[in-house]
Amino acid sequence: MSTLNILSDPEPAPRQRLPKWLKRPLPKPGMSYTSHVIDDLNLVTVCESAKCPNRTECWSHKTATLMILGNVCTRPCGFCSIAKGKTETVQIDEPERVAEAAERLGLKHVVITSVTRDDLPDGGADHFYNCILAVRERTGADIEVLTPDFRGDRKAIHRVIEARPDVFNHNTETVPRLYHRVRRNAVYQRTLDLLIQVKETDPSIATKSGLMLGLGETREEVLEVCADLRAAGCDMITIGQYLQPTPENLPVERFLPPEEFDEVGDQVRAMGFKLVASGPFVRSSYNAGEMAAVLGTDS
Repeated sequence: MSTLNILSDPEPAPRQRLPKWLKRPLPKPGMSYTSHVIDDLNLVTVCESAKCPNRTECWSHKTATLMILGNVCTRPCGFCSIAKGKTETVQIDEPERVAEAAERLGLKHVVITSVTRDDLPDGGADHFYNCILAVRERTGADIEVLTPDFRGDRKAIHRVIEARPDVFNHNTETVPRLYHRVRRNAVYQRTLDLLIQVKETDPSIATKSGLMLGLGETREEVLEVCADLRAAGCDMITIGQYLQPTPENLPVERFLPPEEFDEVGDQVRAMGFKLVASGPFVRSSYNAGEMAAVLGTDS
């Protein structure tokens, strides 16, 4: 079996030139409307904060992933460009503003994520609960949450489950061997345990996780993680190319061609996942509504 490059703690490398298959389309008219709604309601999106390469396409289609609990994270992950440091005060009216944004954008499937807030007693779980209820009451839309791990606090995780999101997403991000530099302060088993808890508590909630490739993992390691996720009852998985968002973040060790993503996707589908999305531009919330619709969570 072929493998991805193996590099343990490599020296910083210069940013590589993007291959031709990683070029993105120019903005379209709908993008300015999405930007106006986000700015008008003083909201934050992970699209901007994490420098997502799909922002142009998604915003042109009047969709965005809304990020709650501020724009400063308490975790020093090596792959992420979101600011780290002193966190912001939780805004009590944010759930209503998130709901209004979903209504004004006409979203039928709303994705809500957040920074990690280890400074809060419940990690922000109750705020997630309030956002889910506000969006559902105002729009009737299906709701997907992409949450942090809440430090493994089962009560906090249960609080989000109580709001009954249609999809509960928590990303694995990478293979266990690379956690110490890619996903510092996270614990691999904690991620699996969160997904297990969701399924055990409410089997009707679809569970989802995501992986980035190109950080020095091997094909065998990727497949082992996917097998662990399937054993945890995970329904959907996304597998995409890691792209270095800023020079301060971890460098890309390898750009995988589309055909290799197809190979990985086929191997992972054979494990029994209900839905697998594998490709260079695949992200956790990219085309999330379409994925949920295929799975049957959308009405």
